[in-house]
Amino acid sequence: MRSRPATEAGAGLGRPLPRAFYARHVRVVARAVLGRLLVLEAPDGPLAGRIVEVEAYGGERDPASHARSGRTARNASMFGPPGRAYVYFTYGMHHCLNLVTGPEGRASAVLVRALEPVAGLAAMRARRGGVPDGRLARGPGCVARALGLDRRHDGLDLVAGPLWISDLPPRRGGRAVRSGPRVGIRRGLERAWRFWLDGHPCVSAPPRAAGRGGHAARPLRVDTLRTSA
Repeated sequence: MRSRPATEAGAGLGRPLPRAFYARHVRVVARAVLGRLLVLEAPDGPLAGRIVEVEAYGGERDPASHARSGRTARNASMFGPPGRAYVYFTYGMHHCLNLVTGPEGRASAVLVRALEPVAGLAAMRARRGGVPDGRLARGPGCVARALGLDRRHDGLDLVAGPLWISDLPPRRGGRAVRSGPRVGIRRGLERAWRFWLDGHPCVSAPPRAAGRGGHAARPLRVDTLRTSA
């Protein structure tokens, strides 16, 4: 399906990225979405936030992945095609948004951990109960709550909308991209598959200190990041 024109998608928010952007290794996509706009075309106007923190999850060989035991009704969207949303419910209270990467049939997805709110702040504030703007979408459960996402959005095509990543160039404000262990997991702690913009106030969790099996945050050379398909 062809991407929607910018006038339909929301003035100044660009157009949806093509499927080829997502059809790459999950860690490549995870780094590439940092600084890009996540947009939801809502009935009362677009909601948008700049992605500042993510985590990458692979398939059966990733012990922290939902796909480690194979395909189920819950994780089916994670198996593709690339460029779909995988939304799951966890802890009996939180929904979490993931961006499916590909190839199709090999589960992998990028968990969106935090956004910097850019558009539709009034709607986000109403959903989040008056928390400070910097915390509206700080944490994966808060991202879904601020945007009003739930299991009904599972499987949405990010190339067609109404939920999508903008093709506008990423804006990182000169912040370095860092990597470190993923948060809230018990397995796969040796993998530095969490990526964030260093020092951004909307990032949900501080870098994990080294020691007790943990790993310190690692700087990434920004000039090595592939940010387009």
